[in-house]
Amino acid sequence: MNQRYPQTILVSCECPWDENEQLIEDVFRKEVRETLAGGYNHLYIFGTAGEGYAVDTPRFQQIVRIFHEETRGPEVHPLVGVIGLSTANIVERLRFAHDVGFRAFQISLPSWGPLKDNEMMRFFTDVCGAFPDSIFLHYNLPRAKRLLTGADYRRLADAVPNLVATKNTGGGNARASDLMRHAPEIQHFFSEDNFPHGSQFGPCSLLSSLGALFPAKTRALFKAGVEQDIATLFELHHAFHAMHVEVFGSFLAEERIDGAYDKMIKRAGGMREMPLRLLSPYEGFSEARYAEFERVIREKYADWLA
Repeated sequence: MNQRYPQTILVSCECPWDENEQLIEDVFRKEVRETLAGGYNHLYIFGTAGEGYAVDTPRFQQIVRIFHEETRGPEVHPLVGVIGLSTANIVERLRFAHDVGFRAFQISLPSWGPLKDNEMMRFFTDVCGAFPDSIFLHYNLPRAKRLLTGADYRRLADAVPNLVATKNTGGGNARASDLMRHAPEIQHFFSEDNFPHGSQFGPCSLLSSLGALFPAKTRALFKAGVEQDIATLFELHHAFHAMHVEVFGSFLAEERIDGAYDKMIKRAGGMREMPLRLLSPYEGFSEARYAEFERVIREKYADWLA
């Protein structure tokens, strides 16, 4: 079965804020350029890690314009994420990004209240139907108060032809199997944790939170999944899990919003100018905690950094 979106690695770009919570434009431009130079040409802004839930309209518009300037080119595939509390809010921001020139978007369900089946279908037909010349990736996460199942995506795939991909970073083998069996024509992006499971059921893609920090290991994991090299795939899966526990364990115990972790990852991966601060009211990690994070990586995973 032909898939609606190519099998690839997808990475996010985070927004660097100054002391007044304004974008540090030169650092953001450098981040996007270095992401592309690192070989990641499927990239996006404004997921949870990119603080899409927190930006006001002026910041959203400024960053969208800059992102468009930095990602023009036939081999670059940028997506703009939109997080909002209503169809109208989401379509309004999508319209702006569409007018700037984007034709690929990431959306998530409105989260004020969990959507019922008919409401969920109406959301996708209204949002995706408003931009028939564009394609959409659905970010499926618990914060939206409803996690879509394989059966949900089957109905959506039949009704919404420009829904081309999903992001599903939890649920392990059970969710990966469910999604791949019911809606295989949609490209499912899985995390380092469930990508190996999804790969057992057909072509799927990698949403990499660690690509900037561990590029060689990230590409090796993806390659093993694409080539169905099962031994290498699960050897790497085990290695990523062990690293995650050792490096991130105490930090994850603090249960901060995603961007707090992703900004540390970006900085440790070479983006030294990346500030750790997040937009109000969320709090990033301190410089002292970041130093602990980097020390563990440099001491125990230096060979992964190449």
